[in-house]
This record gives sequence, structure tokens and C-alpha cells, in this order.
Amino acid sequence: MKKLLAIALCTVMTASLFAGCGGKGKENKAEGDLPEAKTEAVAGEPGWKADTEPITLDWYITYSWFNGMWDTGEFSQLIESKTGIKVNFIIPSGNESEKLNTMIAGNTLPDMLTLNAGDHAIKEMVKAGLLHPLNDLADKYDPYFYDVTSEQTMKWFAQEDGKTYGYPNASIAPEQYDDIHMDIYQSFNVKNDYYEAIGSPDMSTPEGFLNALQAAKDMYGDQVDGFIPIGFHSFTDTGNFSFDSYLQDYLGIPKTKDGKLYDRREDAGYQEWLKTFRKANEMGLIADNVFTDSRQQLEEEIAQKRVFALLYQNCDFMPEQEMFWKEDPNTAYVAIQGPSSGSEPRLEGPSISGWTVTLISKNCKDPERAIQFMSYLLSEEGSIDSFYGEIGKHCEIGEDGNPHFLPEWQELYVNDYDSFNEKTGQDPLWMLRNPVLEKNWNAEQPVYLAQMYSWGLPYVVNGSQYSQIDPDAGTEEAEIKQDIDLLWGSTLPKLITAASDEEFDSLLQDFFTQRDAKGWDKLLAFQQGKYEENCKKLGISE
Repeated sequence: MKKLLAIALCTVMTASLFAGCGGKGKENKAEGDLPEAKTEAVAGEPGWKADTEPITLDWYITYSWFNGMWDTGEFSQLIESKTGIKVNFIIPSGNESEKLNTMIAGNTLPDMLTLNAGDHAIKEMVKAGLLHPLNDLADKYDPYFYDVTSEQTMKWFAQEDGKTYGYPNASIAPEQYDDIHMDIYQSFNVKNDYYEAIGSPDMSTPEGFLNALQAAKDMYGDQVDGFIPIGFHSFTDTGNFSFDSYLQDYLGIPKTKDGKLYDRREDAGYQEWLKTFRKANEMGLIADNVFTDSRQQLEEEIAQKRVFALLYQNCDFMPEQEMFWKEDPNTAYVAIQGPSSGSEPRLEGPSISGWTVTLISKNCKDPERAIQFMSYLLSEEGSIDSFYGEIGKHCEIGEDGNPHFLPEWQELYVNDYDSFNEKTGQDPLWMLRNPVLEKNWNAEQPVYLAQMYSWGLPYVVNGSQYSQIDPDAGTEEAEIKQDIDLLWGSTLPKLITAASDEEFDSLLQDFFTQRDAKGWDKLLAFQQGKYEENCKKLGISE
């Protein structure tokens, strides 16, 4: 996909919302009260093919930015013609949490829901008996569901009762890593023509890094209006991805030592590189506006050819990269070895937690058709239909056995995605795509992306064991984490703009002192427990 989906929002729920759920709205169905199967479930056979009578399923998507329209896209019409299922998307017009809270409090949940994978509301809905366990539905109506899902993923998302109520999007289990072509979006990038003009220097050491930024500024500072030697992510109340996880990953700093979690900010190599950026700022190599720029502003600056180096994810400037490549491939960005402390980078790929989960509510008018529809969308056939469209009309199966867009659609997909999506309606169909299939199908990236994507492949690691270790909202540990995150968010810019290394050391020590006073040990103990649970669930020993 050429467009990135927006960052999911975490919904915070309180138990009081669920107190009256059973007495209002629709009546909840008991676990053993599922309707009799209308078709005979056969292991290994797609259940959806046995019943294609027309039906409309109401599907809530928890993002107000979502603009999925079912009737206008060729891909969704293909799906409806095959399965008989028409989708009525329900989208919050304003505050997502208020919309969800209202449906829960009134027990008016629709047939299906897609929520953030870490949404606390899921656990509360399970406790209130508002959701169907997917295991129960698959056992009764569609054992084919188990053929198109990961056993490890099902176990990962199991609730306290041992049953799984939601299946994720964008999730890749550790057991699937050996069978997948992985694209990695973390890379240190430089504008190639600028880089070659200064002699393609080594930027992996602090000295080489500073010298390269200085050389680029000396050469282009007067030629390019508003020249920016290096660009970063936006600074927020809690930090900056570029200086936090990205830099730590490039330096290969592990998240555990001897099986124990620790704060990677304590690492000496990390602190040395933060001091390098402090020095860069002192030398005038960090533009003042990078402390206030939004992501959109940075991408505009990239398009204006003002930015030399980027400590930033490459997937967020794909349109600009494509533009440069078409003008002259030598002017595009390339990935190189950036900041290093002597260890190989450790770049985390997609985790088992994914992004969203899709659930089936107890109010579902036809849970048999709903679970079969989920199986279809997760299957190879459903994945082709929702991503590539109709074989022979939109795509073909190549000699490699994989689907490929027909030339006219490939041209539109690459060069005018807005028109492509308007015609096909591909964008709204991401909720249950199979990422393992899609990543393997799309192994051949556009030439202007291939080098950046492939650079990080040798360094990809799976970090699923570190997923979902943060405390639930409203707990004491969650308040401690928020306080520490905000403390770091206010400290980081001061470290980068410190007048000397001595001032830097004083500020950093003050951060650690305040961190400990706010309850760091208690938060760390909680996260350690969750981490050890995750390792046990995944069969990982570290």
C-alpha cells in the first residue's frame, strides 16, 4: 500500500459502563445458545461457499478517519457477488471512545467490530459477555477458520478464559517469520546526489557523522534555501521516535540483559550518540525548525530537496522518493549504515500483536455467516479478491504462482493510487488481510523502494515478546509510566540543546533520579512479569 493507515487510538473504558449491559438493548446469547448450523461444516472446506444468500453485516470500524464505502468499489462488489455478504460500515463521526462507550452501555453492538488490538474495552466486553469466542464459532460453523489462521496467534490473543475473541490485522507470529519476505521500514537514509558529492563518507562513527553533516552544509547551505543537514520525527510530549526506539535499534541495543528488562536509555553507547547529536546542534547542524516541525512539514521539506540525511522511516516519504527517482534516480534517497556502536542493528519487524483486532458480537444476526466471512477474508482467495481484485479483470496469476496486477491496473496503482482506490475500493478492505501472503506476493518492490527496504533485511528481529507489556489505563503502574514518559519528553530536547557535555550529563542524571522517584522499579517489575508471561506463551527463552 502506498498510503499509511493512521495510528490507532487507544480507547479507555471504565467498568461502570458495563453495569447495566444485560438489561438494555438486545438480549445477550449464552455461550451454549448458538443457533443451529444451517450448513454442514467440513474440515478443510471453506464454509462460506455453502451459503451465499444475500445478507448485510453491520461492521463498526473504530477510526473516525475511515472512509470505507462498500457499494462503490469494484473489489467489494466482487466479494459481495461471491459470498453474498454486503457490509454496512459504521464509523464514528467524532470521538471514537464515546461512540463505542454508547454502544456498549446500551448493548447495541453491531454484528462485527474492528478495534485497536490493545483496547482495554475488549477485556471488559469479554467480562460482560458481549462477544462470541471465535473458537466456539469456528468449532460449530467453520473449522476452515483454523486452516487460515495461526495457532500461535490464536493463543496469543486468548483471554483469561482461554478463548480467543478477536483476530488481528498486520500480525506476524514468530513461527511465521521463516516463511515470509520481510520489508523493513527503518533505515538511515541520505540523498544520494548530495552524499556522493561529499565523497560518500562513513557516517557510522560520531566523528564521521558530524564531518559528513558539516560537509553537506558547507556544500549546499548556500545553494539550497533552508537547507536541513538532518531530519527527524516530530517531537511529542513523550519523546521522539528518531532519538528513542529508532536510534536504539540502529545501535543494536537489546531490550533485556540476562533475561531482565532494562531502560535502554542507560546504555553508554546510546548516551554517546545523544551527545553526538548535542554536538551537532552546537555546530549548527540541526536546524531550529526540526524541534517544531510536524511530519507533514518534514515531508514537504523532503520534496523541496532541502533535507540531506533522515533518521526517519522510509515508508513515510515514498511519494517524494518516487518523484526523485522519476526525475533522476541518482537524486533519490539511499539507505546506508548510519549511527553505530559496533553491534549490528536490531530492527524490530511486525509483531504478533499486530494493529487491530476484529470481533463478532453476541448481537450478530448471523454468527455462522460472520465467522465464515472472516475465514474467507483471511484465506488466499479472499486476500487476492480484496487486494488484487478479480483474476482476469484486475490481475493474473504469474508463472511464480503469485497474483500480479494486469499492466493497466499496475500502472494506475503505482502512478495514481487515488484513482486506483476510487475505482477498486481497495483501501477499505484491510481489516483482515493476511500479511504473510501479501508480503510474499509483493516481494518485488518498486525499484525506487527496493534498496531502502532490502538494506535492513539482515537485521530484522521479531519483538513479539515485548508486545503488550504496558499496564492497563487507570492502574497505578499506568500512571507511573505516563509520568516517566512525560518526564522524558521534556528532558530529550534539553539534552539535544544542552550547551556542553557537562550540562548534558547533569540533565540526564536528573532524569534518572526523577524516574526512580516516580516509581520506576514498580513499573519495571510489572513489565517484567508481563514479558515473562509473553515468553512462556510464545515458547521463547532469552
